[in-house]
Amino acid sequence: MASVSATCCKLGSSLKLPRGSSQSSGKLSSLKMVSVSRFPSLQSSRFFICCSAKPETVDKVCEIVRNQLALPPESPLTPDSKFAALGADSLDTVEIVMALEDAFNISVEEESSQNITSVQEAADMIEKLVEKKTEAA
Repeated sequence: MASVSATCCKLGSSLKLPRGSSQSSGKLSSLKMVSVSRFPSLQSSRFFICCSAKPETVDKVCEIVRNQLALPPESPLTPDSKFAALGADSLDTVEIVMALEDAFNISVEEESSQNITSVQEAADMIEKLVEKKTEAA
């Protein structure tokens, strides 16, 4: 399954333009429209669009991961960084999730925590849980 990442997205037959944007300019704020026909491999594949977490959430997750794994400040850490590639084992991953729960005041279900393998996945999950918590309040 192919994956396409976007900062924000709306799926459907119509796309509402942000205030102040011009349809005739071909631009939608910071979004860039790309036709799937330009990517033949995606035409026959099923794919999904993932809305990426806010940069401040990703930065905080990076800080927590860096602290939990005792990574030096100069070691590269990006949203695409996989915990295993950073040297984390399953116990380290559990500790990262617990630190994220404390930092963001959320509760992560065990089955959800097993699907978190990268900084971006953690940040996306956090934003979903924070949004659900806000809606429930």
